[in-house]
Amino acid sequence: MFEAIGGEKTVNRLVEAFYHHVKLHPVISSLFPDDMSETVRKQKQFLTQLLGGPQLYSMEHGHPMLRARHLHFKIGAEEADAWLTCMDHAMNDIGLDPEYRKIIFERLSKTAHHMINQPAINHLGGVISRDILR
Repeated sequence: MFEAIGGEKTVNRLVEAFYHHVKLHPVISSLFPDDMSETVRKQKQFLTQLLGGPQLYSMEHGHPMLRARHLHFKIGAEEADAWLTCMDHAMNDIGLDPEYRKIIFERLSKTAHHMINQPAINHLGGVISRDILR
């Protein structure tokens, strides 16, 4: 899929557009550093690999182990959904083909929701089991 969507050029455009939206998002902007250059670089490597391109992320950083690498951030359903919203806007911004957009969004949705490490709270203040949310 990496080459089919336009390869490195498209991944770079997607990641740049994504972080533009992240910087502006009230829910998740504070989770990211002011200087996002390293974050952007790693995201480009990761998405390149995820989409079937060269294994850039693994070659430099080892196995992605995404959940373990993100455990120090408080990520709830709201943060995961905000991340996905930013990615959806970015895919729209760059005019990604709808067929590939759907496939990529489904993959990233699974990944984003796997990152959730905070319990959901119902409107009465009670905790909802994460298993119920699946």
